Amino acid sequence: MVKYFKLTGGIEEIEKIETNCWINVVNPTDKELEYLKTELNLPSDVINDILDPDEVSHIEYEDDYTLIILRIPIYDINNDIPYFTVPLGIFITKEYILTLCAKENEILPINELNLIKKYYKKIPDNLNFILKIFLRTGKIYLRYLKQINKYISLIQKDLEQSIRNKELIDLLKMEKCLVYFITSIKANEIILAKLNHSKNIKSEINEDLLEDAIIENKQALTMAQIYSDILSGMMDAFASVISNNLNIVMKQLTSISIILMIPTVIYSLFGMNVPLFIENKQWALPFIIIGSFFLSYLGVILFKRKNWF
Repeated sequence: MVKYFKLTGGIEEIEKIETNCWINVVNPTDKELEYLKTELNLPSDVINDILDPDEVSHIEYEDDYTLIILRIPIYDINNDIPYFTVPLGIFITKEYILTLCAKENEILPINELNLIKKYYKKIPDNLNFILKIFLRTGKIYLRYLKQINKYISLIQKDLEQSIRNKELIDLLKMEKCLVYFITSIKANEIILAKLNHSKNIKSEINEDLLEDAIIENKQALTMAQIYSDILSGMMDAFASVISNNLNIVMKQLTSISIILMIPTVIYSLFGMNVPLFIENKQWALPFIIIGSFFLSYLGVILFKRKNWF
């Protein structure tokens, strides 16, 4: 999907390209990619870099354009790893600024004009629009990290009584999410540092906006590292908890089996096809049943005293 927006004087959607406009491209089709190459003169290698899911964050300065690629967070409940990151490319020329991403995202919601106006209001120029994108990215990272932490807390409650591997596998997925986030946030931090020290654009940067973007990014990185460290220790501890819970269950089942063996042995003894001294007595059956229950009850009391139940 390709949409055009006017940046000066507030963000407004327009029908075609204008000078100093913003072009937002999300999950493009082959036809739209061809349009980017032929009509907008977007280099093929640039498109391939942006759409490569493993592309790292970096910045390139060329004579006729500047390319910035940052990693943005994505939440997809249908994905095996629900929280992950993808590249977002920002292609800057004298005529326009173009953003390209392979996935729909909350950073630049292409179908939500009201949200775009809310997130990116009061934009003086293209460069500070980019800083707004970095700031928005940091905030989304923080929100997703809080969601991950809540999900980990829910898994922790289930793990305390669990003897299955499902909860550990869920924790492993969350650990992968945190690793993706940490790697991407660190790479974005390098881009912000380069923008901060760039002699070419230093005079055009809104210092307060840049500082806010750097602070949000550092806060997200710190939070992700803390959660990752806690999760690593938690997984080691809960692996032992699951093993211990399984041992407790096995001990209880073994104790129950031993208790059930008591009446089984008695019934087997008196059920043998040999003469017994009470075989002709009317009270023989009640005596055997009551005696079996009494011995089983003694066994239960003994096991409870030894905390085997």
